[in-house]
Amino acid sequence: MSIRRLSVMPKELDDPDVAAYLRHLESVEEVSPNTLKAYATDLAQFFASVGSLDQVDAKAIRRHIAHLGESGVSPRSVARKLAVIRSFFRYLERENRIASNPAKRVLAPRFRRGLPRVLTVEEMRQFIEAAMRDTGPLGLRNWALIEIMYGGGLRSQEAVDLNIRDVDLRQGLVRAMGKGRKERIVPIGRYAVEALTQYLDRGRPHLSPKSHTAFFVNARGGRLTTRSVRRIIKATLLKSALHRNISPHWLRHSYATHLLMGGADLRVVQELLGHESLRTTQIYTYVSQEQLGRIYQSAHPRA
Repeated sequence: MSIRRLSVMPKELDDPDVAAYLRHLESVEEVSPNTLKAYATDLAQFFASVGSLDQVDAKAIRRHIAHLGESGVSPRSVARKLAVIRSFFRYLERENRIASNPAKRVLAPRFRRGLPRVLTVEEMRQFIEAAMRDTGPLGLRNWALIEIMYGGGLRSQEAVDLNIRDVDLRQGLVRAMGKGRKERIVPIGRYAVEALTQYLDRGRPHLSPKSHTAFFVNARGGRLTTRSVRRIIKATLLKSALHRNISPHWLRHSYATHLLMGGADLRVVQELLGHESLRTTQIYTYVSQEQLGRIYQSAHPRA
């Protein structure tokens, strides 16, 4: 996809350096269209605040960050926007477009990282059973999608990016393409294998021609989108007895938490999730401890 066709460049931002950076993100780092659009929007907001590139220094960036905070933008969002600015200037520095990176020593606001929201094992069972009730082609697809996201810890984008060749049902392995186009091989269990087999045998042939490479397809035979995944999760939730407002990412969070509760090694979970840093994975240990505490409180006679 081209930058022009995606229309990610806001009309008020007409800067060749930003355009070159977005092309780099798209063609080299291969970020998703949604990420590309978010970066363009953050940079447009930044340049609307500071003016042209030759006017930017560390003070200008700090003023922009302070203004965001004063405008009611959450510390988490401010930190994300600063990360975009830093990434942009690192790119310019690598390309010798600037002599030094003015964002290098600008500190992000501190924020308390919230714990990931997860379903319990029983809630996850109820959710999957709700997905299994519809045995039509789309129902089989939805069941398979939920099983692979929970059974393999896949992000929505990773699931919809899957091609037929990426899924090895005989060995129970899936090749996922994560953030930054980093590939990882993840195992899936017998329940996911069963759901995927049913979908391939009785669901997908009614939705898409054999020549289509996408694993998950929509009712018109095209590749499923992350927006469709959100709709599927919401529709499945309505069929279940759960009174939770969950998002697709809850399945990945639940996957990691349930692995740790079952005794999986933290570094193994890190590899399965595709995290670069162990610190990112460690947050699930707090969730699993919290869940274990709730289970103890509800189950022990003298709790």
